[in-house]
Amino acid sequence: MSDFVVGDEDFLLDGRPVRLLSGALHYFRVHEEQWEHRIGMLRAMGLNCVETYVPWNLYEPEPGRYGDVEALGRFLDAVAAAGMRAIVRPGPYICAEWENGGLPHWLTGPLGLRVRTRDAAYLEHVERWFRRLLPQVVERQIGRGGPVLMVQVENEYGSYGTDTAYLEWLRDLLVACGVEVPLFTSDGPEDHMLTGGSVPGLLATANFGSGARKAFETLRRHRPDGPLMCMEFWCGWFDHWGREHVGRAPADAADTLREILECGASVNIYMAHGGTSFGGWAGANRDGELHRGELRPTVTSYDYDAPIDEAGLPTEKFRLFREVLEKYAEGPLPEVPKPPARIGAPAVGTVDGWASPARVMEVLGDEERHTAVPPSFEELGVDRGVVRYRLDVPGPRQPYPLGVAGLADLATVYVDGALAGVLDTADAVLPEPVAGPAAVELWVESLGRVNYGPRLTEPKGVTGGVLHERQYLHGVRSQALRLDTFVPKAVARVPFTAVPATPGPGLFRAVVGVPSPGDAALRLPGWTRGFVWVNGFCLGRYWNAGPQDSLFVPGPVLRAGANEVWVLELAGPAGGGVELVEWAGGGGEPVER
Repeated sequence: MSDFVVGDEDFLLDGRPVRLLSGALHYFRVHEEQWEHRIGMLRAMGLNCVETYVPWNLYEPEPGRYGDVEALGRFLDAVAAAGMRAIVRPGPYICAEWENGGLPHWLTGPLGLRVRTRDAAYLEHVERWFRRLLPQVVERQIGRGGPVLMVQVENEYGSYGTDTAYLEWLRDLLVACGVEVPLFTSDGPEDHMLTGGSVPGLLATANFGSGARKAFETLRRHRPDGPLMCMEFWCGWFDHWGREHVGRAPADAADTLREILECGASVNIYMAHGGTSFGGWAGANRDGELHRGELRPTVTSYDYDAPIDEAGLPTEKFRLFREVLEKYAEGPLPEVPKPPARIGAPAVGTVDGWASPARVMEVLGDEERHTAVPPSFEELGVDRGVVRYRLDVPGPRQPYPLGVAGLADLATVYVDGALAGVLDTADAVLPEPVAGPAAVELWVESLGRVNYGPRLTEPKGVTGGVLHERQYLHGVRSQALRLDTFVPKAVARVPFTAVPATPGPGLFRAVVGVPSPGDAALRLPGWTRGFVWVNGFCLGRYWNAGPQDSLFVPGPVLRAGANEVWVLELAGPAGGGVELVEWAGGGGEPVER
């Protein structure tokens, strides 16, 4: 058994100084059959440690109902098998450009801004979750022969609040659950962030993308002693739908990595490999003053311009990082693993079925609810998906503006069955007035819950009401269509028909013949916005707004021969081709042979 402690100047492993050269790899953003390859890529880059978050909402969709929580333990076993160490950041809040920052919608809905505080109702749920999650971390600590070196207390709390009592309660809970390895916090290198997020007696680390010496000087004002560590070295960044692609020059990133190490510090490269936010789990941000501006949904790809791209392939940034890191390695670095198999040849699918949104809702939707005012997604118990709100404009009455107050997402509006407009701001009005009587439908699509900043916990859907002139329209029929209902057994009940000559929104079915399965990129030329599944596996959201123009398909999802693809098109036009093409190396852009 080994012993790992935080010394006065260094990390000490069995009494000897050790530098942590870590890389962020979110196991939940990588297909499990590809974990071994991705960990091997981190090791070949010159790293000795793997860091991961844990998304609470992925594993507890309802209070007390758990999914595959043990996936974390299996991942930590894979890290150990590769001869590497692990840093675990269990939250309960993780940010990570993940839906709701990892917090369950059923928690933030009723509690709102009481989460991430000492509020008793919130703490009760956190304790239940941690006591379910942490045993697999505890039994894999380094002192018990496992790979886990450190565990984080909360996450970047200084960017959010100042409730020291909450952080100390979390510290005590982790210890009570059996965590014996060093605990730490991580925050931006600014006085107010380090003041709000640090806990006396725990290692404080800093998160930044440049200016290492200045950042560590700030950290030293708060922690004169102890090892220095950049817990998140932002070597790239993430993208938002409808915005320009964000990248970082490899040489610039490598220079900052070199500067961090020349300061004598340890480092965690964020992200070493970003992966993909499968299943529609990508989060969103708010811009503007106090983060109250436009909603900016995050794309499905979490490539992050990382040194190991979305498909696990090395980039120029990988090569430069490897050159920097090999100077700090104990012995020669291992060879770079061979890339996973790629699709044998491009394949084009044949779209052979379509079902209208109404028919899909009829088969796969929740039971329709009748209320006086529109319920939010949280009140309907919906995390990811679409809600159809139906209501009537009474009449006779003259045409008046029809709008939505408190729209938190994107609404496609139909009046008497005809498309009347798409609304995407908090207080939006249709371009043309509506006369009564009229039947109104709003199909509201969640674009991802905010994962960072003061707008964390904001509800989704229609959070105010539907207005005709200044009058609220009451008597609402609401029905939810959840992404997790799209499983083969359920979709088999959908009454598909021939594809219309000019198809609009709906669920489309296609078959793609693949002679040799392997990693691929899925393209949807001619489609607008929605979600796509391959053999029942949800790849995530697509959107012609860019900058992402294809979706990564892990090789283990495909099979030789026929592969079934479902495309839930929410906007239209729709019904173009479904293409699987080879994934290119070093940049994540698809290429045809």
